[in-house]
Amino acid sequence: MSDATATVIAGGIALVAAVIGAVIAGRYAERGAKAGGRKAVEAALAQVQGQAASEHWQWVRSQRYQSFASLLAAYTALDEVLARITPEVRGRVPLDVATRDELRQAALELQDRTSLLALWGPDEARMLAYALTRKAVAAVGSLLQVERATSEGRIPEWSNYEQARSGMNETYAAFLQRAGEIIRDPMQTVS
Repeated sequence: MSDATATVIAGGIALVAAVIGAVIAGRYAERGAKAGGRKAVEAALAQVQGQAASEHWQWVRSQRYQSFASLLAAYTALDEVLARITPEVRGRVPLDVATRDELRQAALELQDRTSLLALWGPDEARMLAYALTRKAVAAVGSLLQVERATSEGRIPEWSNYEQARSGMNETYAAFLQRAGEIIRDPMQTVS
């Protein structure tokens, strides 16, 4: 075999080896690119999901804050009406229709705000809100019983009203404390 033939054969083998190497390298490069692309897509999806979850909890926190604030405003309005008319009842002044309507409307508003809060949870806040509403409605009922007894010439039971108001205020304080904790920890579960 001549040197020229050996060179051509060696060149052919080198060419075939280069082509085979390029094909193999290309396949590995393709697989690597696919794997890298897949990882990049997974990372992007994880980032988007994390951001969406964060935005969702911010929205839930905002809704909770608004529902807590509206409940507390309704409670305050009812508490102010009770505080204003209690001295009148103590003074044996009968409540007029407008005052009774104002008291009833304030109690209904508190009940409406409690129902709205129930949408946002968590369960503990919902239960405290319903307890607060029950105690407030009980205080309203007790004051109306005192007023009725007074208007009928009977001796009213002020102790029941005072206990109802005390229970209302204690439940308010418990709700206020828990609502603050929930707002500071927005990862509370949604009911």
